[in-house]
Amino acid sequence: MTGAKRKKKSVLWSKVKAPHCEGFKQWCRRRLPILEWALHYNLKENLLPDTVSGIMLAVQQVTQGLAFAVLSSVHPVFGLYGSFFPAIIYAIFGMGRHVVTGTCALTSLISANAVERLVPSSSQNLTKQSNTSILGLSDFEMERIGIAASVSFLGGVIQVAMFALQLGSATFLFTEPVISAMTTGAATNVVTSQVKYLLGMKIPYISRPLGLFYIYTYVFENIKSVRLEALLLSLLSIVVLVVVKELNEQFKRKIKAVLPVDLVLVIAASFACYYTDMENTYGLDVLGHIPKGIPLPRPPSMNVLSAVIKEAFGVALVGYAASLALAQESAKKFKYSVDDNQEFLAHGLSNVVSSFFFCIPSAAAMGRTTGLYSTGAKTQVACLISCIFVLTVIYAIGPLLYWLPMCVLASIIVVGLKGMLIQFRDLKKYWNVDKIDWGIWVSTYIFTICFAANVGLLFGVVCTIAMVIGRFPRAKTLNIKNMNEMEFKMKTEMDGETRQQVKIISINNPLVFLNAKKFHADLMNIIQKEHASNQPFDDTNKCEQNSLLNSLSNGNCIEEASQPCPEERACSVVLDCSGLAFFDSSGVSVLVEVYRDCQSRSVDVSLAHCTASLVKAMQYFGNLDSEEPIFFKSVSAAISDIHSNKNLSKLSEQSEV
Repeated sequence: MTGAKRKKKSVLWSKVKAPHCEGFKQWCRRRLPILEWALHYNLKENLLPDTVSGIMLAVQQVTQGLAFAVLSSVHPVFGLYGSFFPAIIYAIFGMGRHVVTGTCALTSLISANAVERLVPSSSQNLTKQSNTSILGLSDFEMERIGIAASVSFLGGVIQVAMFALQLGSATFLFTEPVISAMTTGAATNVVTSQVKYLLGMKIPYISRPLGLFYIYTYVFENIKSVRLEALLLSLLSIVVLVVVKELNEQFKRKIKAVLPVDLVLVIAASFACYYTDMENTYGLDVLGHIPKGIPLPRPPSMNVLSAVIKEAFGVALVGYAASLALAQESAKKFKYSVDDNQEFLAHGLSNVVSSFFFCIPSAAAMGRTTGLYSTGAKTQVACLISCIFVLTVIYAIGPLLYWLPMCVLASIIVVGLKGMLIQFRDLKKYWNVDKIDWGIWVSTYIFTICFAANVGLLFGVVCTIAMVIGRFPRAKTLNIKNMNEMEFKMKTEMDGETRQQVKIISINNPLVFLNAKKFHADLMNIIQKEHASNQPFDDTNKCEQNSLLNSLSNGNCIEEASQPCPEERACSVVLDCSGLAFFDSSGVSVLVEVYRDCQSRSVDVSLAHCTASLVKAMQYFGNLDSEEPIFFKSVSAAISDIHSNKNLSKLSEQSEV
């Protein structure tokens, strides 16, 4: 009896223990994405492109780290640390395969406000000029990085708290027009901040509202103080960078490796400045001394946290919004998924942990993501490889950058912002798709350049919500449908009178940023479920209904025989848009994405009862002009087209036989 009881108890214990172990493994894979992709890493196919991309990325990380540290009003060496630690942490916890967290123009501008307010440049003469034991830097420089690290720490804590509260589900408020306008406005502010280096002028730090206009006013009033040597060197650097990068992009398929023009320019400019002594001869500003090594970790200053709350919230929201947009774009481009809440955790830990190593606030940057696209990176291994080269610069090459002219570094930054600045082209798209989104883009951009990126982001979100609240009451809530229109029977020569595998789905609500993601998930779940179970699209064991989609077959769920979906495009979906009262650019983008996804799954999609504005928007947004017709005046016309196409395909098969 005792043995039997023990055996029974051990069986029960193993049953209890097994689910806990499985649950823990799933939790680890969900919270540590590196466990998911590292175990399936293909060395033969991915290592070479990841290595090449990592080397090119390291050049960007170093140059951007130095420049964005100066933009953040701290010593340049701290930008190198900010290009190393956050990248490693995000590679472990982040889900974006082509997203690299590091120094960022958006967060650096916000951090600079706190640094200049609490440790202004005027206090440098009042501060004791003795060198500290940390890197041999002055007390003034250490006070400044202490403020920036505190902003990074508190911003990261806010992001981790948002992860704990599961606020990633609210990120649908960061619509595409708002993020595009905010990042474009921030890029404009960054270019303005680099004007003093491009022109070789001494411009006082201005952080008040409308500061951009004050800066350009100051430039025009003191135009005679522009250093011609700095201006010419800046123009030459910008021309070289733009031309070579365009050639790299144009011939990247014909050449095995692109030319690292940033690295070549840094080396050439440093040697030219050293041998001609430009610092003393022409009075050009140079980067200055870069200490070797990484100091021991130290906690950020906790006594200033209350003074940097505003900047910390700005870093948390703006940095996350811009980074999430890049991660989602990468996921959409390479067909994988990104968890919004997990991104909160990844960026939060990147900021919190890095703040102990004298790092400025971090986020993803469009230039680095675009660079990974162009160099063919496959996984986050490219990011880890770049960190090895950044570490080499920190411990060996850093002091050689002393002679790098600041105007050349500013030119590299300005050209690196090209991806953000060309988003002005989005204005034409929004004008043709939804003029309200066009107005939101323009107003968000104006608020960003006049005040700050966090103010522009907040204004854009509030404005978007207000527009939706104002439009929803005018939407149709009832839609009377002619159910006879749904009753069609398709005849085939093989098995007599059978029903074509067609699923008619009615869109009953406006399609905007609030419900676009749910619409996509619901529709793809229906299609995946049908494929997984090999059921026909009119299978009525389950009648999917929710607030966005109504699956209709003769108006009711009816019982039919199970048939597998053949390999040819016999499966079809008809989207009835008669209940689609209005839409925005997010809704149009999702409809185009649904169409593309269904095409890749061999599922035909037709849209019925579309308004002229919807047809125009989808054709413009998705370049559907050359595609086969997918827009129909009624559901009956769509199904008749499906039936005629099926008959044509059968006739062609018979003629071949």
